[in-house]
Amino acid sequence: MKEDILRKATEMFLTIGFKSVTMDDIAAEMGISKKTIYQHFANKDELVEAVAMDLFAMISSGIDSIRQMELNPMGEIFEIKNFMMKQLKNENASPFHQLKKYFPKISETLKSNQYCKMEDCVQENLRRGIEMGLYRPEIDVDFITRIYYVGSSAIKDEDLFPRENFSISDLAEKYLQYHLRAIATPKGLQMLENLNNPI
Repeated sequence: MKEDILRKATEMFLTIGFKSVTMDDIAAEMGISKKTIYQHFANKDELVEAVAMDLFAMISSGIDSIRQMELNPMGEIFEIKNFMMKQLKNENASPFHQLKKYFPKISETLKSNQYCKMEDCVQENLRRGIEMGLYRPEIDVDFITRIYYVGSSAIKDEDLFPRENFSISDLAEKYLQYHLRAIATPKGLQMLENLNNPI
């Protein structure tokens, strides 16, 4: 039952928002009593934290699977971006806006975990790209890693990028293009064109 509650809560939080969904909503959607939920999760904060950490673990595992495919660095970063969009319901960044606003401690823990995961992933991607001649050898790997994280976090900020004017999938694509064009060699730019315009 605990896994069922976690799965349903994840689906509802990502679709409607961490603040907007109540324990009553989850119970009603599942056709169970609220008391049943409280047998597994002491309060909503505990459930929100379980959902956030479960999401992080699932996304980390998916990213690890993509990295094990040993794609070229540019192909890998596109695959990861597409996977992230699919997992996070593509258009909806507002649940994480609510998480940051109403559950700041959980949001900070998640942010810290995300940065550690992203740092390892991006640094390794950059180093491989340099070795393969796709990324410029003079780039500062540590700086680019941090800038990439800052930018990918900023595009989710609905104050900076209101959802009525910007779709998250379009922003993610534009940001990835911006990132790769800034670091690519001529060989890398040619590969990027091939990825953008597959035959």
